[in-house]
Amino acid sequence: MADLPRAVQLLRRGIQLRCPRCGHGPLFQRYFSMSEQCSICALRFEREPGYFVGAIYVNYAATVLIAIPGYLVLYRAGLSLSLQLVLWGPFCILFPLWFLRYSKSLWLAMDYFFDPGETPQR
Repeated sequence: MADLPRAVQLLRRGIQLRCPRCGHGPLFQRYFSMSEQCSICALRFEREPGYFVGAIYVNYAATVLIAIPGYLVLYRAGLSLSLQLVLWGPFCILFPLWFLRYSKSLWLAMDYFFDPGETPQR
C-alpha cells in the first residue's frame, strides 16, 4: 500500500502527458511527435525498439471498453444496428487516433512504476 501514492502520482502525470520521473517535461513536441527524452531530467522515453507496442494494447482496450458497453446500452435503448454502425464505426477509428498520445503516456508511466531504470543525472 506504500506504493499507492506513487501510482496515483504516475497516473496523474500520464494523463497530463508529462514525464513520469520529474512530472515537468512534456512528452510530445507535436501531436504525434514524441520527444526522445525529457527536456528536464533526461529520462529516455523509448527504452528499446518496439517499446510502445504495449501502448497499442492500452489504446485498443480503452476503445473496446467504451464501444462495447456503449453499443449494449444503445441496443437496450432500441437503437437499430445500422444506426449503431454509423455511430460506432467512426468512433472506433477516431477515438484511437485521439487517445494514442494518452496510451503512450500511460504505458510509459506504468512501465516507470514497475521499472524506474536509471537514476536521474544531476
